[in-house]
Amino acid sequence: MTDQNASTRPPRGRRFSPLAITIVLVVVLILGFLGVAAVMAEVLWYRQLDFLPVLTTQWIAAGTMFLIGFFGMAIPVFLSIDIAYRKRPVYARLTAQLDRYQEIFEPLRRLVKWALPAVIGAFGGFSAATQWQRALLWLNSSPTGEKDPQFGLDTSFYLFDLPLLQGVVGFASAVMLISLIGGVATSYLYGGISFSGRDVRVSKATRIQAAILAALYLLLQGVSLWLDQYRLLNDPSGLMTGAMFQDVHAVIPGKQILAGIGVLVAVLFLVTAFTGKWRLPVIGTALFLISSIVLGIGYPWAVQQFQVKPDEKSLEAEYIQRNIDATRAAFGIDAVETERYDAVTDAEPGALRNDAVTTANIRIMDPEVISRTFAQLEQSKQYYTFPNSLNVDRYEIDGSVEDTVSAVRDINVSNDESWYNRTLVYTHGYGLVAAYGNQRSPGGEPVFLESGIPTSGKLGEFEPRVYFGMNSPEYSIVGGERKKPIELDYPADAESEAEASAEQDEAAAPAEDPAQNQENADTEAADAESGDTSSRQNLTTFAGDGGPELSNVFTKLIYALKFQDMEVLLSGAVVDGSQILYDRNPIDRVQKVAPYLTLDSAPYASVVDGRVVWIVDGYTTSADYPYSEVQDMNALTVDADNERVNVMPKPVNYIRNSVKATVDAYDGSVSLYAWDEEDPLLKAWGQIFPGTLKSVSDMSGDLLSHVRYPTDLFKVQRELLGTYHVSDPGAFYSREDAWRTPANPVGQTGDGEQSLAQPPYYLTLAAGAGAEPSYSIYSTFIPDARGEGARDILTGYLAANSNAGSEDGKVSDGYGTLKLLTLPKSNTIPGPGQVQNSFNTDPKVSTELNILDQRGTKVISGNLLTLPVGGGLLYVQPVYIEATSGTRFPLLQKVLVSFGDEIAFEDTLDGALDVLFGGNSGASAGDGDVDQTETPDAPDDGTTPPDDGSSAGSGGGSQSTDVAAALRDMSQALKDRDAAMKNGDWAAYGEADERLRAALEIALQDE
Repeated sequence: MTDQNASTRPPRGRRFSPLAITIVLVVVLILGFLGVAAVMAEVLWYRQLDFLPVLTTQWIAAGTMFLIGFFGMAIPVFLSIDIAYRKRPVYARLTAQLDRYQEIFEPLRRLVKWALPAVIGAFGGFSAATQWQRALLWLNSSPTGEKDPQFGLDTSFYLFDLPLLQGVVGFASAVMLISLIGGVATSYLYGGISFSGRDVRVSKATRIQAAILAALYLLLQGVSLWLDQYRLLNDPSGLMTGAMFQDVHAVIPGKQILAGIGVLVAVLFLVTAFTGKWRLPVIGTALFLISSIVLGIGYPWAVQQFQVKPDEKSLEAEYIQRNIDATRAAFGIDAVETERYDAVTDAEPGALRNDAVTTANIRIMDPEVISRTFAQLEQSKQYYTFPNSLNVDRYEIDGSVEDTVSAVRDINVSNDESWYNRTLVYTHGYGLVAAYGNQRSPGGEPVFLESGIPTSGKLGEFEPRVYFGMNSPEYSIVGGERKKPIELDYPADAESEAEASAEQDEAAAPAEDPAQNQENADTEAADAESGDTSSRQNLTTFAGDGGPELSNVFTKLIYALKFQDMEVLLSGAVVDGSQILYDRNPIDRVQKVAPYLTLDSAPYASVVDGRVVWIVDGYTTSADYPYSEVQDMNALTVDADNERVNVMPKPVNYIRNSVKATVDAYDGSVSLYAWDEEDPLLKAWGQIFPGTLKSVSDMSGDLLSHVRYPTDLFKVQRELLGTYHVSDPGAFYSREDAWRTPANPVGQTGDGEQSLAQPPYYLTLAAGAGAEPSYSIYSTFIPDARGEGARDILTGYLAANSNAGSEDGKVSDGYGTLKLLTLPKSNTIPGPGQVQNSFNTDPKVSTELNILDQRGTKVISGNLLTLPVGGGLLYVQPVYIEATSGTRFPLLQKVLVSFGDEIAFEDTLDGALDVLFGGNSGASAGDGDVDQTETPDAPDDGTTPPDDGSSAGSGGGSQSTDVAAALRDMSQALKDRDAAMKNGDWAAYGEADERLRAALEIALQDE
């Protein structure tokens, strides 16, 4: 009896052990603290940058949208299930199978009743939270004043309203469908729906509930179909983006009719809810489905096949014109200035006389080639690095604006495994190195206008330290109240050690504070005893406000967890006032404070107002502009210098360079300037994040002088202009004058055409007859034909004025002007591919290149530049020589030029132009061998060097006999060296080079 009672007694609940409960609580606490730490790290970062409202606005918006999505999904599903259960038939006949289902389900009913809607609601919440940007744009939108050509609606409806409305309708449809499924399933489980043979019995409560939900779902489908007609205006699936003839005359009317049918069928379901007759809504639903096939598929197909195809060109002309106009407006190419350029091909003497400014600024230093040269000559130590591609900038030097190639000397700690070194010592790069774009030294090296460590040159005094760069460490801990600096500033040399010694002598003088005297003495004694010589190194301590302070144990723990380095918490080198710098890449910083921007892939650093500043171009984009052609922005910006591998597609059909952003390389401060204040998207974002955008008037004149036309925008526009330079719809349809960007000719082989496009280049040039030279970005066009019949001849030349600065410190009126030079079809001008082929196959050129490309050296062809000068088009290509073993870096040795069918290959651009233009080009290219040495400054010991009348520049004096002899020796050595190089006699080349260096030293000593 006892055993029987024990067997029927319900089992006791399983009790968890204290250890298990403790483990669970610890795990929950750890996860909770990790979440709090991640949140606090973000808060501290944004607060330090004074952009905390950007973060809180995102969180509030996403949180609000999550709650809307959660409750909007969970409540209807809960109510549907709950109502179906409460209104279940009390005496329903259940089959044996359903009865078993109820027995299994009943113990879990309460859990499912609450948990299922919550889980489904969570999915709805997360889905809605991702749409916070769309919701905020809709709330802050304003009319644009532009109407679409089909419905006459303001374009703001397509940019702001339509995306949100379709999202809301789609979400509501999902809610109704899931609620309907949940209610029907519950009703079936509890007998509200039963099957008896062929008969289906539905209880009254179930019928009303299901009919109302079905009516609401169909009503939403009708609204969705009505909205779909507007979505056709940016549908890219047809002949072109937008509603074409088939859409306007078949698809749009069909969607309008189907929307009406959907509403009618919804009404029939409501009638059924009260009458109980299902025949009409079932018939209506069937007709709705049949009508969808006929009106949505059949009729549009018939119109396309039997009306449009036989006369497509004429019938689609109106809609092609809509696409042309909208695309040109949306991509900012509607104001392009088109000019016929009747390029001459004969190189006449003196032809370049009127283009002296352009030819004097022809850039012979290729930023893609000489990066290794910069690294070899200016990297200094292994913990510095230069980017693979240098920046093309311009600076005012001695009263004239010079095109330059430049880059920051960034820090590189990738090979250092010591946490102390990576985090506390090697914290920053040092200096900006800049070279003239149009000059070279006698040996072929760049002529630096700013170089060295410590930095010196012609850019004036500026803060050289780069704590925020493209290659900065993941995080560094800097600053703080230290007795001695530990951050390595730059490597010590004899001069800096002498300066440090003088500073130490000064520091060793008696101080006013006896305690400080004793501290200095103790420090020096400890250094001497330990062999520490850091006091003679060039060290520094960060003095800016660049990151959150590690002011307490809690903050240290936050970042120890964030970076998974407990040294942040435990190291004694993290002192009071220490700051942690992270998210240091300028693109990442701008993206975090302006999440709505698409950022240019080519940020660049300039010396501005005594600081090294990163300049980043930001775009507002959309894929919802009516009738504008949808393009993949990432695909359009791919070229030989920017391969963009494994990048997700980014469809756009509207783009504006709405923001110019700057990031201070020393303290990381970010400034956002509203560059295009008329952009409707930027207006909305300015209201969403008030106070984050500055006016263009706040930009200094120095900053404006370095602002340029953005690279990625120009790439997008040139690709669009390849077809959209044609404004006639008939010619556009026939593609009779379609262009494309030529493939990069450098590095091509005869086996096949290189697929990547030639990149655009920044140059000082004059685009068109009578145009004034200006800093510009340009690209060329050839016919869009491929295969054996393709011809690489120039059809167009596109240039954008990139000079934003003006004398009055305001934005230049000409900035951003797009100039398209169209070349006549009757006069064949060779394209870059043809010119490169001519260079490679010319007997004289190929012979010299073959001589150079052997015996331990190789030839590197630089960028092939195209300039509209002398009434024609001039091609210029620098040629570099690099050793194949040992210390290797490219040196500029030759220059190739072409005009028409003529080619010249000389040591200097001046010489090549003179040969090309009959011995007198009329230009001064400014690329001659430049002596980089300078007359030593007078000694600073109070003495004056004796004036013997022999120094250059003394009143009435002349060069000494020794100097004159040295100059003659230098001239002869240069000739001998060039002759040896042409003959491939490298022994003689080395001997002549030694004589050149010896003569140069003599000249400098006598100077």
